[in-house]
Amino acid sequence: MTTTLRRPRTGDFTYEDFCSLVKDGQKGDLIDGVIHMASPENTRANDLEGWLLMVMRGFVRRRKLGKVYVSRVAYCLDKKNAPEPDIGFVGTANAHRIKSGQVEGPPDLAIEIVSPESVERDYDKKRRQYEHFGVPEYWIVDEDERKVTLLRLDAKGKYREIRPRKGILTSQILPGFWLDPLWLWQDPLPDELDTVQQLLAATT
Repeated sequence: MTTTLRRPRTGDFTYEDFCSLVKDGQKGDLIDGVIHMASPENTRANDLEGWLLMVMRGFVRRRKLGKVYVSRVAYCLDKKNAPEPDIGFVGTANAHRIKSGQVEGPPDLAIEIVSPESVERDYDKKRRQYEHFGVPEYWIVDEDERKVTLLRLDAKGKYREIRPRKGILTSQILPGFWLDPLWLWQDPLPDELDTVQQLLAATT
């Protein structure tokens, strides 16, 4: 999760600095040379992240579309930018970007789960970062607002918000993958395996 209860580490940090300062087990984002450290996430956010990861990973694996990674995987965009999205997808066409320690280049799809401390970063700083480096789809999951924002690059390389159709948000990057945002606000969350089967059945 991209929350922070601590002041960002300001300065002209590089990716090498980021890797040395952010230790194993910690989470942070390098945005324009500034390191934003993450605080522990709340249990509900952890549930949402885990649920989305299992559903997306199950769908992607069955469709052989690529790889899905959870937070603590850095995407090295350049010397001053390396985000760690809550969930990131790298398609098979870009599998060469995946290295043992990081992904060299942007994800094809990024998901951030908003907390009160990460509102500005997720809606503003990371939106601009992802747009600038050409992340084709950016999903923002906001539990407090009970809203999922789907942003997709247009022909000019600018994000355009995609509105739900009949309450459903559909991905272009993951062919056949769709999401009913109402699933995310249920307690308990829908069964992950049943949800994957529902998505797969709709695309066969």
